[in-house]
Amino acid sequence: MSTATKRLQLPFARPNVLDLAPLYEVLRREAPITPVTTPAGDPAWLVTRYEEVRLLLGDKRFGRSHPDPERASRISTAAVQDGPTGEYETEEADHARMRRLLTPAFSAKRMRMLSDHMGRLVEGYLDRLIAEHETTGVVDLHSGLAFPLPVAMICQLLGVPEADHELFASLSERMAGTEIGEEAHRAREEFFRYMVGLVETKRPQLGEDVISDLVRAQSEDPSFDYEQMVRLCVGLLFAGHETTVNRIGLGTLFLLTRREHWDALVADPDGHVDAAVEEIMRLGAPGDLGLLRYAREDVDIAGVTIRRGDALVLSINAANRDADVYSEAETFNPDRPERTHLGFGHGAHFCIGASLARTELRVVFSALARRLPELRLAKDIDELEVRATLTGGVAELPVTWRSR
Repeated sequence: MSTATKRLQLPFARPNVLDLAPLYEVLRREAPITPVTTPAGDPAWLVTRYEEVRLLLGDKRFGRSHPDPERASRISTAAVQDGPTGEYETEEADHARMRRLLTPAFSAKRMRMLSDHMGRLVEGYLDRLIAEHETTGVVDLHSGLAFPLPVAMICQLLGVPEADHELFASLSERMAGTEIGEEAHRAREEFFRYMVGLVETKRPQLGEDVISDLVRAQSEDPSFDYEQMVRLCVGLLFAGHETTVNRIGLGTLFLLTRREHWDALVADPDGHVDAAVEEIMRLGAPGDLGLLRYAREDVDIAGVTIRRGDALVLSINAANRDADVYSEAETFNPDRPERTHLGFGHGAHFCIGASLARTELRVVFSALARRLPELRLAKDIDELEVRATLTGGVAELPVTWRSR
């Protein structure tokens, strides 16, 4: 049976946390839209070629909602990004309202204003890691920097009390878990209850934060119901840190396993950090699956017919390594001439937090290059513990450097 007619089982085994399964290259060439079975056991279409992934990301015939949610294919057993979201009849209008409400909070201007605070946080994390390194000789860059920084920044933007950061991070980790079954869904229910409590605590005296903005909007717009608002707050808290955590980790691995690019960054952090960040965004899409969409009508594309209600898994990872779009597509090369990528999506659903993520990555990698020029991995890449979550990434990042 040909590759195009098999129903393949997701996820495909990766050789390591940085490289994709070789099968993706075959699929891009022979069957860019192919039938698969998701980790949850449901049928879906896997889309792997840049052309189709970009097209479908911007095509209004595909959305995140489903006409019959109870019968919709699901992507995993996690409790986030696992199945349809939103109301089928009002998805487009609801999404437009969400963008209108949130765009000011995540604007590039706002991120520039936050960058000084971000820089102070990073310097503080590095101070603690350096002090620990003097005693232990090896430190974990994941728990010491990659994880706490994005958590702290999204919590500040949304108005989550600092005392709740650890609780929020724990709930997020459990929600995204792919190997804990019902525990992931219990975490989602706990997260919802936590957010209701936070909203009601804020309501008597609303502040200058995103949750307060959404509470104001919900009180003024009857079509924006309470449950929608709370679920949006939960989604923002989760999405606002999870992928950045992973990209700091994966970006560190790309740079430290390709020393010529690390050395170039060390030699000129300000001049090289932007290109390094974009290449990390191209190659470092976390997770082994992709973005989930559902067809709103029958669509013929790339030689297949997708029926209304069918699920599609859009592989950002595979699309961003398409050799028809990128020279030496599998190679990490910040100096490459191609600057486009789908790391933040495309079209109406282009990631609203792109400026936040880019700013965090720039601040982190320029600070690492300046302060720890001799940084290196303390464990072989194949020995690193990988996170058992929908978004993947590493659970540890042991590093060391020569003390001076």
